[in-house]
Amino acid sequence: MKRKLAFACVAVASLALVLGGCAKKAEAPAAKAKAYKVAFVYIGPPGDLGWTYEHDRGRKAAVEAFGDKLQTAYMENIPEGPDAARIIRQYAQEGYDMIFATSFGYMDPMLEVAKEFPNTKFEHCSGYKTNANMSTYFGRIEEARYLSGIIAGKATTSNKIGFVAAFPIPEVVRGINGFTLGVRSVNPKAEVRVVWTNTWYDPVKEREAAVALLDAGCDVIAQHQDTVEPQKAAQERGKLSIGYDSDMGKFVGDSVLASPMWNWAVYYKDVIEKGMNGTWKSEQYWKGLSSGVVALSDMSAKVPEDVKKLVNETKDKIASGSLNIFAGPIADQGGKIVVKAGEAVADDKQLSMDWFVQGVVGKVK
Repeated sequence: MKRKLAFACVAVASLALVLGGCAKKAEAPAAKAKAYKVAFVYIGPPGDLGWTYEHDRGRKAAVEAFGDKLQTAYMENIPEGPDAARIIRQYAQEGYDMIFATSFGYMDPMLEVAKEFPNTKFEHCSGYKTNANMSTYFGRIEEARYLSGIIAGKATTSNKIGFVAAFPIPEVVRGINGFTLGVRSVNPKAEVRVVWTNTWYDPVKEREAAVALLDAGCDVIAQHQDTVEPQKAAQERGKLSIGYDSDMGKFVGDSVLASPMWNWAVYYKDVIEKGMNGTWKSEQYWKGLSSGVVALSDMSAKVPEDVKKLVNETKDKIASGSLNIFAGPIADQGGKIVVKAGEAVADDKQLSMDWFVQGVVGKVK
């Protein structure tokens, strides 16, 4: 009897050990998946309320979309040149899976680092050089600029519109031309006067350039810069403006008639997901209004209803492909037809554009 009892006790004890071991194994937490690491290199601060502000909004949208599957980092105010290469290389050495460089002048530094780290994915904004592991991305912002040009052309009474411009590179020249073609589609007598600052982010120079244009009789100020200073300068003088990058009317007021703006979340969420699931490939991304990556902000209450109607109708035509803003006939500054009727400026020619259309006052330096 004792032997049977002892055997039963041993059996119970053994069963308890087995069950205990199973329970312990079941309670072990699953290994946490490694987060996909993405870094951003910014030319200015996210607080510029323009270019970098919108890139950072795109980064935040990606973080919100992917949660703890995504880890991001960024560095701001990185000069174009050797410093950019150092920062990009640092992120690659730290094991970041994908790196975004958000200014034209980061192109060569990024390409240099991309060749050193073939397993890292590199994304360069607004450039034209690629590698097996390096893409370029931008949007046809000139389509939204054309729409804003319609608004400016209808708004000016002096027929002098000022444009505060950053650098004389194809991206900026193309935007000025798109804007001017929009202006002159509704007001052939209007001219667009360009002042170069040779900066992306310099609030003081941007304001000074805008003031000079206002002093020259311009009553609408447009820009390709990264801050709201030109818009503020126009408002202070009782004049109107066209913003850029973000909806600058939210920061300045209804004197900003509208803003061609970026929605980088469209691109960032898509390309990061491709990196995560292994479908990423090097490409040259360049889409327009139909993609949502570029847009025109809501129009100010100061824009008449008939003008809003015209802008919305034109937007639909561009988005559908029935209107190409760079279709001929187009004349250059001297009045010579450079794009014939029935033809259009090819993409490669747009990406290397170094001439102004008729109606622009200023030089491509």
